[in-house]
Amino acid sequence: MVNLAIYVGLDYHQDSIRVCVLNAEERVLVNRDCANDPLAVWDLVAQFGYPAACALEACCGAADFADKLHEVSGWQVKLAHAGYVRKLKRGPDKSDHDDAYLLADLLRVNYLPEVWLAPSNVRQLRRLVRYRQQLKRTRTEIKQQIRGLLSEERLLAAPANPWTKAWLQWLRTTDGLLPESRWVINRQLARLEELIAEIASVDERIEAVTAEDTVTAKLREQPGVGLITAATLRAEIGSFQRFATGKQLARFCAVTPCNASSGKRQADAGIVKSGNRELRTILLETAHRLARWNDRWRTLLERLKRTKPATVAIVAVANRWLRWLYHQMVPRPALELCG
Repeated sequence: MVNLAIYVGLDYHQDSIRVCVLNAEERVLVNRDCANDPLAVWDLVAQFGYPAACALEACCGAADFADKLHEVSGWQVKLAHAGYVRKLKRGPDKSDHDDAYLLADLLRVNYLPEVWLAPSNVRQLRRLVRYRQQLKRTRTEIKQQIRGLLSEERLLAAPANPWTKAWLQWLRTTDGLLPESRWVINRQLARLEELIAEIASVDERIEAVTAEDTVTAKLREQPGVGLITAATLRAEIGSFQRFATGKQLARFCAVTPCNASSGKRQADAGIVKSGNRELRTILLETAHRLARWNDRWRTLLERLKRTKPATVAIVAVANRWLRWLYHQMVPRPALELCG
């Protein structure tokens, strides 16, 4: 094996990998396709030296491939942020040749926009959590369809609040529906029961998967945090230690204000638009719970609502709580006493 520092860019596809190898002087040593197999990539790259690092654009399947390539070769494999890499391209044209070259060159100049490569157990938990979120969205859609059909039939005088046992019993037995509407409602109610049972099964699976996870256990010790909230935070955030401050964590979770100031004009553009929406939803739900049951956060919410709209105030509570949570999850280093 040649002992040269090289930089490797990998353009990932389902059936092949485009491999570009650059040396420190930006000379292209190879730029061609090989099989979508970590051993094939290792055989090709090892002919030219030992990589200082490999860059792989984040996409579906890239994280698992990066793990396998690291296991086979021992190389440092980094995931590149697909959106930022796209903006760094020099022209509008796109080709596998140029994409792989760009990744390798960004590595060479130490300008790769890197994203965190979650370990396998976090990615597996993430799949469970996101599957549950899909089920919840489907459940919400079915409920909206049922309510819409009742509105079309002008059945608005229900004897109880929607989705209570009394309301569901009324819905199953009322004779105010036309035959086809009744048939549709029965089918939707059957689907709703199946979804509720499936969500319960996912909850049991999440409970089993996180039983030995110390991070999830510590999250569940916090007031207002249950199984699903803890599992979602663990799956989407992964490691709290990868953030330098609680402010960074809050921005990642999309609960920080967005500044739109320019010159003498000072303006607020709401909260940041980037980030995981489901994670932000979980945090806002947690903030509502805390403001209802915890004196500290209820006092904060009431104080903020004096000068801010209620929606802005609850986001601010979520922001403050998340920054507080960061310090609970990340142990502070012991202070060194000077002699």
